[in-house]
Amino acid sequence: MDIVGTRMICEDKTARQLFDAVMANPARNKFGFGQKLAIINVDVQQAYTRIDRFKTAYETDPRQIEHINTISRLAREKQMPVVWSRVAYKDDAADAGVWGTRTDTPDSLQNIRYDSERHAYDPRCAFGPDDLHYTKRMPSAFFETPLASYLTWHKVDTVVVTGGSTSGCVRATAVDALSHGYRTIVPIETCADKHESYHFANLTDLQLKYADVEPVQVVIDWLEAR
Repeated sequence: MDIVGTRMICEDKTARQLFDAVMANPARNKFGFGQKLAIINVDVQQAYTRIDRFKTAYETDPRQIEHINTISRLAREKQMPVVWSRVAYKDDAADAGVWGTRTDTPDSLQNIRYDSERHAYDPRCAFGPDDLHYTKRMPSAFFETPLASYLTWHKVDTVVVTGGSTSGCVRATAVDALSHGYRTIVPIETCADKHESYHFANLTDLQLKYADVEPVQVVIDWLEAR
């Protein structure tokens, strides 16, 4: 039998090595930037950013929030939307659905309560007076939220996704952004995960299929040139 496809490749390379190889030799054209972008900052909340306080928190680039603040500020200066989403649930966690059934400890996802310390944004976040804020319940910032209609109203054609985790809510939001027809950009330094394997494996997959994975400076340069 002649084979024109690919049997699963098994090789002794780390996720980071595979990511570096893909970034060094891009196989596909970029989606690129359109005319107007929105910054979507996903789950930049204490449950996931405060490694000094919560076991569920993680850090990849120590300057992550600084980078998020920079591109968010530049977007505001160009009259482009900035959106902040985070996750929390009501006291009985019934709105977490099946996602909240795998564990039940004080650190579990469904035990992030509205207006709790885990729900609170990281204090390093810098907000603008007209930024959109909302609490989501599922991985994607699009699922059952006002995001899609908000972006339509603002005539956005490009979505920049930041936050955490790379393998979870960032990935889900980026895939949904593409599915909604947006050019999708994921700035590397603005995303974080618990393990470099998860982080780089998902950045690789996003780059190959769903988004342009770029250094944050690419987004900065584009905004400064507008």
